[in-house]
Amino acid sequence: MCVCMLQTAYAQEEPSKIIQEEESAEVFLEEYTDEFQEAFFEAIKQKGIQNYDRAVNLFLECKRLDSENKVIDHELAKTYLLDKKYFDAEKYAIEALISDAGNYWYLDTLVAVLERQSNAFESVQNIIPFENEALQKNLALIYFKRKKYNDALTILKKISTSTFKDELTIKIEDSLSQKVNEASIKTTKAIIVNNDPVRSLELNLEQQIKLGQFRMVESRAKEAVELYPLQPFFYYAYGLALQKNNKSSQAIDVLQSALDYLFDDQKLANRIYQTLSDAYNGINNFSKANEYLRKIKPGF
Repeated sequence: MCVCMLQTAYAQEEPSKIIQEEESAEVFLEEYTDEFQEAFFEAIKQKGIQNYDRAVNLFLECKRLDSENKVIDHELAKTYLLDKKYFDAEKYAIEALISDAGNYWYLDTLVAVLERQSNAFESVQNIIPFENEALQKNLALIYFKRKKYNDALTILKKISTSTFKDELTIKIEDSLSQKVNEASIKTTKAIIVNNDPVRSLELNLEQQIKLGQFRMVESRAKEAVELYPLQPFFYYAYGLALQKNNKSSQAIDVLQSALDYLFDDQKLANRIYQTLSDAYNGINNFSKANEYLRKIKPGF
């Protein structure tokens, strides 16, 4: 027998269906004894009025009556979490997740418990069925909802190519871009006031490069090159993005143009040489790659 809870489904193939909040749990207990039903509903009531010790004891009674019930493990995890008893919360959250690796809310509770303890997710990775793809998709969604965008991207790299992966990646990059733009408004306010859109755009691209948003950098740097064709940094940013996006041959052409417009900026020159070296390595022209490495001057 099992207890069936009406919950929002775990992550599906489209991020547009990201779960917003856990729906109220309705439990169908027709097959259970009166004793189980009474204990369960009383436990829910006691948890609701913050009488956590009483709620835990009642959930443990339910577990005694049905030791394999994963819903009870999850309720115990949530109750211990509310009571700030994180060690016990983690234990039951893990047990629930092991029994149903693809359940979004079991994983969400475990992540919450780990966060309260400032523990990394890696601390439980070997205990749970981490290789389960549904679990990994759910984890990426959970990180996205918590605005841990770089953590979400790290998880997405482990997931096989799919519409889910592509769409969530775009959503994350859009969110990161929004953060960058907000930061850029603050850091470049004086520059914008002084009517220097070139410098403002440079700073914006630098931020996106630091965040590794190379698909967005490629698009914006290409536009920048068209708008400001004498600015070597925009050629560099465009070439770097092409190289990072596995377009090494195109990157070489663009980076050569960057050198054509470069004057007295050794730091930028070094960055261009390094990227040219990487691009030539990308097309297996190792002699050219080494040639550009030798051009890099230390100390800049």
